[in-house]
Formats: sequence, structure tokens, C-alpha cells
Amino acid sequence: MKFKKVLLIALAIIGFTNAVKADEGMWLPMLINKNYDQMKRQGFKLTPQDIYDINKGSLKDAIVWFGGFCTGEIVSEKGLVLTNHHCGYDVIASKSTPQDNILDNGFWAKNTAEEKPAEGLFVSILVRMEDVTAQVNAATKGLEGAEKAAKYAEISKEIVAKATSGTGYEAFVRDMFKGNQYFVFVTEKYSDIRLVGTPPQSVGKYGGDTDNWIWPRHTGDFSMFRIYAGKDNKPAAYAKDNVPFTPKRSLAVSLKGVKEGDFSMVFGYPGRTNRYENSYGIKLAVEKVNPAIVKLRDIRLKSWKEQMEKSDSVRLLLSSEYANIANYWKYFIGQTEQLKHLKVYDYKKGEEAKFQSWSASKPEYSSILADYGKAYDAYTPYALYPIYLSQGIFGATAVSFARSFMPVEAGLKAGKVDAVAPMKEHAEEFFKSFNLPSDKKILAGTLLAFYNDIPKDQHPALIGEILAKYGADDPEAAFKKYSDDVYANSMFASKAKTEAFLAAPELGKLQNDPAYQYVTAFISNYREKFMKNVDAFNATNGALGQKYVKGIMEMNPGKLMYPDANSTMRLTYGNIKAYAPKDAVKYDYETTIDGVIEKYVPKDSEFDLPANYLELYKKKDFGQYANEKGQLIVGFISNNDITGGNSGSPVLNGNGELIGLAFDGNWEAMSGDIVFDQKYKRTICADIRYVLWCVDKLGNAPHIVKEMKIVK
Repeated sequence: MKFKKVLLIALAIIGFTNAVKADEGMWLPMLINKNYDQMKRQGFKLTPQDIYDINKGSLKDAIVWFGGFCTGEIVSEKGLVLTNHHCGYDVIASKSTPQDNILDNGFWAKNTAEEKPAEGLFVSILVRMEDVTAQVNAATKGLEGAEKAAKYAEISKEIVAKATSGTGYEAFVRDMFKGNQYFVFVTEKYSDIRLVGTPPQSVGKYGGDTDNWIWPRHTGDFSMFRIYAGKDNKPAAYAKDNVPFTPKRSLAVSLKGVKEGDFSMVFGYPGRTNRYENSYGIKLAVEKVNPAIVKLRDIRLKSWKEQMEKSDSVRLLLSSEYANIANYWKYFIGQTEQLKHLKVYDYKKGEEAKFQSWSASKPEYSSILADYGKAYDAYTPYALYPIYLSQGIFGATAVSFARSFMPVEAGLKAGKVDAVAPMKEHAEEFFKSFNLPSDKKILAGTLLAFYNDIPKDQHPALIGEILAKYGADDPEAAFKKYSDDVYANSMFASKAKTEAFLAAPELGKLQNDPAYQYVTAFISNYREKFMKNVDAFNATNGALGQKYVKGIMEMNPGKLMYPDANSTMRLTYGNIKAYAPKDAVKYDYETTIDGVIEKYVPKDSEFDLPANYLELYKKKDFGQYANEKGQLIVGFISNNDITGGNSGSPVLNGNGELIGLAFDGNWEAMSGDIVFDQKYKRTICADIRYVLWCVDKLGNAPHIVKEMKIVK
């Protein structure tokens, strides 16, 4: 369930059954009392207070929001955090050089002094959550559109200020059920985070793009970090004399393993679902949005891959962003395939017919579906422009870098001499991973895609000017020549030129830069001509969505419902469960190290293994981490309901003990953000015994395992 900087485009729905099944639902832990009886029947042995309590340490205090894009869990009294390898990938890659290649070779700190500071990374721990619906509704009563949005922003600031006054905490307000309910979340944010260890990526990313989203899986997708605090155990900026954080609660680690049918619970920060979407959104996603995302990301991936294969230094520079883009490139391929396979559009049309019949005599709801149709009819002609802008035009990193200087232009126009100050650090970071040859190809390729796929009456005038100068008879050749010229002359493709500009900024120099002219031409064209259509659609769609969900609730009185994921803490529960993806095929619920060896291909970029891994396997040196049959279990699956952002989430047994790390979903249920499929949906997890074997035996770091509370 990889999710980092992902564009929130996936359109989603939910199936309306008479009762929510136990394995479906992303529940707010504060309200888990409503689910408690069902959880007990499935095998949960603790109390609701063990899950969420604001007066004493509970499971929620051991769960961290990792960097704002993943989940992690605290597994020792010294602030040791476990998360996925792909969640720590950016830090790991940034700390790697050809001379000290910890991405490929792995790394385990022998002591705290060797732990590597992860600049810019943070974790947040939930202090409490509170329902503030009454306050928000009272403040926004009778308001609509921009006026309501402004008032909502105002009351949210007041709620946050009150919730954090005199505490040092942070807080934010989030809506639930598309604006029918509101909660404030109070958190404590720690910014001194250090890398403790990582397996080699041949283990942490075993299977690469080929196995991504696929079961059976054999990936050791984990890494370890540590939270540091000041001497008072409170958040503090990085300092050498900071000390390991002492948590209110850490997770015990179970070596008991899992069996089919066992209770499983996932705690974490799922990113986004939209399970109350309508059939119009599904149709748009399948026919237009998803194919566009796949096509545009493919241009970037091929351009990067070509350069990455030429040298290790380039591979290390581009590997993190490549992994990020590739992850959701494949995701959108799978999502589209499963939306079609599961006939989600037809299903939704049937459910909407039921809603229409129920609402026929209710004026508040009777026109919702017709209004949806009108809104989508007006929006569809313009729907691809913002996609081709964000995923295409901005895909060239120098172009995106140039775009970030738009506030500088505004500042220079206003005579602010310090307008460039925030950009100096940004520029330093940008050029660390800039690769000119691939970027040139990306600009030319995405420009050609825009030219071919976006209606000509939506093109900026710049495209016509490019063709007039470089040759209208062959647009592909013209765009390649144009790209060559842009990168030869733009300061945003040269660190020296950028630094010279930042040292002596001139408005004219910025405005005349070819990369800046390129990106601002597309943005201005969009803002001046088409953004109003997109904004109007978003406003209408949001208002209709709120009414639609309200109507669904009224249509299903007494039904236990859960809100969409929105990067707030959620709990899901289910069971360890095998599945049959198609006729005559059944997948077991767990994989073993034997399967790792079966896939092994020496020197392959996706299926190679370290030499000591092979030696340990040959000796069957699995230590205390083997099961009763002497096997080392690598992964398992459950029917828990998760999505992007749950990456790194702890998978807990009925006693609240750690049994694994959630890291992926399965191909047959790639429509999971859109509709939870009871038959196929599975969560792919790294077995905690394999994780500890990789630390202890493969990584020769038993001292890290000794920090943890191990339950046998």
C-alpha cells in the first residue's frame, strides 16, 4: 500500500449492503466501541480502552504517522520505529553513495552514535481526537460555496487554537462522510528522526516492479528508525545530545506466527478512499483519467530507466522517485483492469437506481443523480487538461523546478529583494537528483502527448509558436529540438546558472528563461481559460457528494458506516485468509523463504540475493524465527481493509501483539480504494519473524532485536 506524494485522482465507491462485513471498514479508534462485540467474536481479546485511551498509554500511542505519507509503529522503550522499506526508501537512497551504498548493501547501526539523521523526516503521534461537528455546523449554518469554505477555515483555526493552547501540540480539523461530520485531531510532532537500519534493497524490494501488487509475495519490506527527543522527552530539533524518545506505549512482538482464521487488526493512517463516488466518476476514471496517468508516467519511467542502467551513481540519484512513480503507474493499470473485471460501473448504476427510487418523494435528494450527470457532462471536455498538466508537463523536473519560482516572480514585481531567499535551499536539494538527459526526453515526450491528446482549442499559444519555429510537419522532431534548446539555455537545467540568478536576481532574467516561459504558458492558459470549469465542477461535486452521503445514511437507518480514509488514524479488523483468484487456482495465506529461493535469479535487478542470504538459507539457519515445521515464513495475507498510507502499519493479533507489517494490496482487488470486494480483497504483510531474522541473522544486528519485548 505504497503512498507517497500520490496525486489524489482515483475515483471511488462503496457497495451498500444491509450490514458492513467485519473485514470491511476503516474505523475511527475513538468510536471502536460500536464494533467491539463483532471484534470479540472474531478473536479480539483486549478492551476498547486498550485501543484508544487519552488518560493512559494505549495502542494508539505506539502508532506514528510516518512523514505524512506512511505509518510506523514503536517497538521498544527507546523509541525504535518499524515501517516499510519503501517508506524509508527516500532517506536510504539519499544516504547512499557509490562509495557507501547502503541502498544496495544494507545498513545496521551498531550503536546510537552510528544512527543516521533523516533530515526533513518527522513522525506524529496522536494525542486525542474529538468530534467538533456541532461547532462547525453552527458556524457554517446557512452558508454555501466560497462563503461556507471561508467560514469553515475560520472556525477550524479557532478549534485548533483552543485544542493546542499552552501545549506545544499541533492539530487539524478533518471532515468525514463528505462534510457530514467533523473531527479535530491533536498530535505531537517529532522531527529528530534517525535511520537505524535497512536490509539491502534486494531483500527490502525483492521482486521489484514485477511482483509489485502481486501475491504470492516474498519481500522483506521493512526499515527501522528511531525517534529522538530533548532531555524532557518533548519534541526538539536535531541535536547531538538529544536522547531516544520514551513512548507511552510500545508494541510487544509475537513469534507465535499466524494460522488461517486468526484475528488480525491493522492500525495506521490510510491516505484516501472515495467509496461514496457515483457511476459517472467511475466511467470517467476508466475511460479517461486512469489511462492518461499510466501513459504519462510511462514516459517518465522509460526515460529514467534508460539513464539508470548506464551508471550506479545515476541509479542511486533517480531510484527513489522512480520507485514512487512506478508504484502508482502499475496501480492505475490494475485499478482500471479490476473496475472492468468486477463490473463496478454496472453495479453502481443498479445501486443508484435504488437510491433514485427511495428519493423520488424527497425533494432534498430526488435530483442529485441528475445533477451529477449534468456536472460531469460539463466537466468531461476539460477533465484531462489538469491531468496532463500535473502528470505530464510538470513531469520534467526542471520544468517543475521552474514552476516553483512563480512566487519569486511575484516578489520581484513587488520589489521584495529577499524573494529568492526560500529558493536557495530548494535549489541545492533539486540539483542533487537532477538528471539532464532523461529530463530532456521527458519534456519532449510529455509535450507530444499533450499535443496529441488534448483538444487543439485547449492548447496554449506556445505550442503553435514551437511548431512554427521547429517544423510543423513533424511535431515529434520539433518538440525534441525545442527541448534541446530549453535545456541548453535555461538556468533551471544548470546549478551554476541558478546560483548566479539567486545571487543577483533580475525579474527580466526569470521571465525570459525558456523553461519558465514554457511552464507559465501552460499554467496561464489553464488558469485563464479552463480552471473556472474545473473549479465549478469541484464545488458542485462536493456539494452533491455531501447530500448524497447524507441521503445514503437516511436510506440505511441503523447501519454501521465508516467514513472514507483521509490520512487520519484508523483501525481495521479481519482475519488471516487465503483466497482463490480464479477458477482452479487457490493461493495459500503464507509464503516461505523457499519461495524466495525459487524466484532467485543471480545478478537480476529484481530477484538477486545477497551472498550471506544464500549461505544462511543453505544452512537453514533460521534461529528462533522458524515455525514449528522448521520453515521461515516470509509473508502472509489477511482480509483487512487498507489503502495507501497504511504502508508500514502494524498487523496485530488478538492480544495486540505485532505479527507483521502491512505493505501492499493484491492485484485482484486493485479497485479496493473504489469498492471493497469481500471475495478478493487482501492485505499483503511481511511476517515479523522474517523481519527479525533479517535484522538478527542477515544483518548481524541482534542488539536491535534485544531492545524489543519478544513474546514466544
